[in-house]
Amino acid sequence: MLKVPHLERMRAIGVALAAVMGSIGGAGAEAYPSRPITIVVPYAAGGLFDSIARALAESMRVALAQSVVIENVGGAGGSIALGRVARAPPDGYTLSVGSGDQFVVNAAIYPLQYDVVQDFEPVTLLMNGPNLIVSKNEIPASNLKELVAWLKTNHASVAQAHNGAGGSLHLCGVELQRVTGARWPFVPYRGAAPALQDVIGGRIDVMCTSPASSLEMVRNGLVRGYAITGNARLATAPDIPTVDEAGFPGFHISVWGGLFAPKGTPKDVIAKLNAAAVVALADPAVRQRLVALGQEIFPRDRQTPEALGALQKAEIEKWWPIIKAANIKAD
Repeated sequence: MLKVPHLERMRAIGVALAAVMGSIGGAGAEAYPSRPITIVVPYAAGGLFDSIARALAESMRVALAQSVVIENVGGAGGSIALGRVARAPPDGYTLSVGSGDQFVVNAAIYPLQYDVVQDFEPVTLLMNGPNLIVSKNEIPASNLKELVAWLKTNHASVAQAHNGAGGSLHLCGVELQRVTGARWPFVPYRGAAPALQDVIGGRIDVMCTSPASSLEMVRNGLVRGYAITGNARLATAPDIPTVDEAGFPGFHISVWGGLFAPKGTPKDVIAKLNAAAVVALADPAVRQRLVALGQEIFPRDRQTPEALGALQKAEIEKWWPIIKAANIKAD
């Protein structure tokens, strides 16, 4: 039979051994990041968010002293990409950039296998970009008020393009119908580029699109540009008025972008990613690139996980009722 003092010595040895093993494990733990980080982009290569992600990745690579790889995963309005990120280990090595299209709208129109709020950790707000309202040249309108009047008169024969059900270009069109007080059909396209080609060709009458996609076409006289759906003129297009200046105050539709990680990613990892993203957004080369794409970088005090989470929830409260009222369904 063992004596109590012997049991106590055995316990003491066990505690000491556990402490040593713990210290060894701690000493051997990898500092984050110890391997390449992947940013999943829910769009094809060459688009707006692909360009933003690549500019961000290059600067974050320096800040984190680690490679940052871009992976483009398209399909189902970006829900395939987000599903991949939601299922990824919450270790900070798989992230996603995305917009309200993926992190707000999709939950209202797709039967998702993940929750856009509960299955992700916000990292930071990135940028915000308004849309530009354009039309084919054949429409005899020189400003937004004249365009709205023409649409109201000719709504029975109007065709408006968008690049995905419930996306910002679609919601901008819904808002345009609201201010016009008339309805007309939407024509879905697989991207803004082919839709704009049909505006140029006269097969589509009107559409909302990103300035990055359409400003050169406006400048070259291929389409008409009417107004920016933001509260300030763009530095790259100072001659195009805002919707407020054009007579339709509050007609604000923008595409915001954020960086997200899987739910459960450690807070210290989120903090490191946020710090690297903030450094990237302050990089003059990154800022110049985003401005050239018609984007506005959020102020430093809004480049936080909390600000991104708050904006996402506010957008859900705003847009889900509108989407449901308009009976918008996935294409």
